[in-house]
Amino acid sequence: MIRIIQQRKKCIGCNACVEAFSSRWSMSRKDGKSVLIGGHKKKEIVSIIVGDDEYKENVKAATNCPVNIIKIIKL
Repeated sequence: MIRIIQQRKKCIGCNACVEAFSSRWSMSRKDGKSVLIGGHKKKEIVSIIVGDDEYKENVKAATNCPVNIIKIIKL
């Protein structure tokens, strides 16, 4: 299992995470920032726990993020 953590408030809307893994990331039409699909928001942090099968793609999304607001933690 892995935990994906996003500091959504700091997102600049570059779309890099969506290009890396569109099954887990999308862009909001409301504010132009990325959305962690299925994530749960607590204050300004959005997170979700998913299976190891998504590890590689989400690491790519995190690596591609120019403002480093995505963290991937192996549980």
